[in-house]
Amino acid sequence: MEGHRRPDRERMLDVLDEVLRPDGLFVRGGFYPEESDLVPDLEDGAPAGTLVLVGNAGPDLWHSFAAGADMTITHPLNRWIRPKIREAAREAGADGVIFPEDGPPYPPLQDWAMRAEPVHRSPIGILIHPDFGLWHVYRAALLFRKRVELPVCEPLASPCDSCVRRPCLTVCPADAFLPDRFDAVSCVTHVESDEGDNCRLRGCMARRACPVGHEYRYLPDQQAFHTAAMVRAARGGF
Repeated sequence: MEGHRRPDRERMLDVLDEVLRPDGLFVRGGFYPEESDLVPDLEDGAPAGTLVLVGNAGPDLWHSFAAGADMTITHPLNRWIRPKIREAAREAGADGVIFPEDGPPYPPLQDWAMRAEPVHRSPIGILIHPDFGLWHVYRAALLFRKRVELPVCEPLASPCDSCVRRPCLTVCPADAFLPDRFDAVSCVTHVESDEGDNCRLRGCMARRACPVGHEYRYLPDQQAFHTAAMVRAARGGF
């Protein structure tokens, strides 16, 4: 990314947001990497001074994606998102970009997210955000050689700590959320069955049962798209 004029370090995150927001993406916080974070070095071997996460929440990204993407190609969402994030990275003067699917070894994106924002692992494994609930995703990590000014990440308790009923653990018709793992075979078998219309067309019932962040819940078409992608990924791994 050499040759591109870099914005002031204090404005890098503002520049990122300005480029990303029209497509429903935005800055999801960041941190200053330590050795234990397992953040890879830059291409020239230098350590990254700052890691910034980019992601989305709710249906905003879906509106932009569904209006302009080619749904006939393989992995349409990844292929639509990647150039947009790379362009934002260039505009902000980032020194590297890491996507969740890069690997192996695959980046520990959830661990990085818990360093960048007050998110916690929910009982069903998805990171829960105090505002967005379970309706958010991290799409990429941007690496900067120097330290970039970051917003303060205030520690907050997990919303799950005060959730007495925990409906996410009892509503799954496939009983796929086991104490020690997610049973992908049971989930996909149910989703593809005659009884799986609810999950197949409207999205994961366990995710929908969470009372946090209802206003960010995905749209029906968005739910169905992600469920179909999950089924393809799971079938490929069986």
